[in-house]
Amino acid sequence: MKLTFLGAAHEVTGSSILIEACGRRLLIDCGMEQGPDIYENQPLPIAPGELDAILLTHAHIDHSGLIPLLVKQGFSGPVYATTATSQLCDIMLRDSAHIQEFEAEWRNRKAKRAGGEPYVPIYTVEDAQAAAQLFVPNPYGRVVHLFDGIDIRFNDAGHLLGSANIEVWVTEEGKTELIVFSGDIGNINPKIIRDPQPLHHADYVVMECTYGDRLHGPNIDYIPLLAQVLQETFDRGGNVVVPCFAVGRTQLLLYYLEQVKAQGLVKGHDHFPVYVDSPLANEATHIFHKNIWDCCNERALNLLRQGINPISFPDLVTSVSSDDSRAINTDRQCKVILSASGMCEAGRIRHHLKHNLWRPECTILFVGYQTHGTLGRALLEGATEVKLFGETIEVRAQIRKLEGMSSHADSKGLINWLGNFEQKPKKVFVVHGDDAVCDSFTARLKEEFGYDANAPYPGAEYDFTLGRWVSEGNRKRKQLLVTTQPGEHPLSAAYQRLVAAGKRLLAVISRNKGGTNKDLGRFANQIDDLCEKWDR
Repeated sequence: MKLTFLGAAHEVTGSSILIEACGRRLLIDCGMEQGPDIYENQPLPIAPGELDAILLTHAHIDHSGLIPLLVKQGFSGPVYATTATSQLCDIMLRDSAHIQEFEAEWRNRKAKRAGGEPYVPIYTVEDAQAAAQLFVPNPYGRVVHLFDGIDIRFNDAGHLLGSANIEVWVTEEGKTELIVFSGDIGNINPKIIRDPQPLHHADYVVMECTYGDRLHGPNIDYIPLLAQVLQETFDRGGNVVVPCFAVGRTQLLLYYLEQVKAQGLVKGHDHFPVYVDSPLANEATHIFHKNIWDCCNERALNLLRQGINPISFPDLVTSVSSDDSRAINTDRQCKVILSASGMCEAGRIRHHLKHNLWRPECTILFVGYQTHGTLGRALLEGATEVKLFGETIEVRAQIRKLEGMSSHADSKGLINWLGNFEQKPKKVFVVHGDDAVCDSFTARLKEEFGYDANAPYPGAEYDFTLGRWVSEGNRKRKQLLVTTQPGEHPLSAAYQRLVAAGKRLLAVISRNKGGTNKDLGRFANQIDDLCEKWDR
């Protein structure tokens, strides 16, 4: 038996691990890399058609987003996932394909004018639809026999509707070993879905460490905090615009808003409308409704037993068409607008920001992490003006954030999850964390808790028969990480923001690869002028 770590090794996104056992080849997750790319994710070392199956922990694109690409390249085996994950992937992979096709169309318009080579999308909607046909839905808690010597079971990870830890039993030469793949481990006390369910036995564990270096702090009651933001904004005559991730975070905000309305916490603004302006979010909410009895916690189930839908209420308006979306900003009534994307990098949220950022009576409310270099991060760090659709918009709206909202376990939650195993696993493989976090969390597991832990790099291979690493993987960074040396002053927040802006500039340059010579020349001149000004 052998594991090869292909992605999300010393990085957070692009999860993908190849397991070879019993003459079979299985892929645990097949994620798309998103955000800053520090280490090169490794390609699948075999032809996709040689894969026997994919096991999927959950629907987020950084875990599922390249499945249509493998289908395009010849994979035709089963994709095992939970029922809710299978349903969510049906819409999320199609949405991802739409984005790929839209980007290809945009690039090809530019390339045609410049006489450049045509750009082919990573995959198409047709590929995503073909991938959806391969999904094999499974309930939580049932052992599933895959092949001779290989059995699996999905257990609730509490991270997202349908998310799972996957237990894999491998029997070779009369000996059975149990490997647990954590997927993304959820935060405790979620409002709709269940807490992560504990597991008690494992010979080996592959676990994430996204928040392995921090604590979320005490539990926060977000309902009165949200009500206060709404009250203050509506009293000023403004709108509350919430950049919101379409799957998971949108539904959580609907739960909080239902409670705000049910408890009458906003005074003088009865029947204020709540718009969900994201086709993907609306489809995802429908899937939440379909699975709510099977996946929700006791708090949500108690509401259902009372005839109360915890993520639906009067005055909730779902916007689907572009005309519906545009009409939202022509209505002067105070309102809540939930729209994607959550980091303001694409989608309808940018139109709502254009119409509301310049209005001092409005509030832009962030409810999720904002990556360095994104528009959302720039707004949180105090940008006074931003560019949207070629127009400079002055930032006059209130910029607020509900701190601590996370669907990931913090370091304490991760340690507690690992501590549920009755005996220490023989080895713990630490993945799905930033470079420094993987190292620090691994060191903590070893030094404080006595685990045999390692944080593999992309391409690293561990052979269970030999009991050792047969390849250390690729440790070469693709990007320079800006860090302080011993004795140096810590980097200021302003300097870190400058570094993030530089990374964003590189991303913009990459996206303009197919531009006309005239446009690219003007862009280069602007960068040169800026460098002349600051190269002192």
